[in-house]
Amino acid sequence: MADKIYINKCWIREKKFDNGGSVLNCGFNVDELKEHADENGWINMTIAERREPSEKGYTHYAYKDDWKPKGSDETNVPVDDEENFPWDE
Repeated sequence: MADKIYINKCWIREKKFDNGGSVLNCGFNVDELKEHADENGWINMTIAERREPSEKGYTHYAYKDDWKPKGSDETNVPVDDEENFPWDE
């Protein structure tokens, strides 16, 4: 198993609401993301929760997701057609 490639130039902070909902507020350095992008300009990332928030309140971290299905060269291809997004249903 390959070592994880962490996305270091980023911050991710979870905001929890009284109704039980939450959002992740994020900032990513574009140059670092470009460095890890594939030949089509995409980068798959996993965002995981930290064990403890950092001193600055960051609650999550990100790393590059290199997973590919066995026996296939295809990855999860994002949908470019906005009509197919789940919030349109």
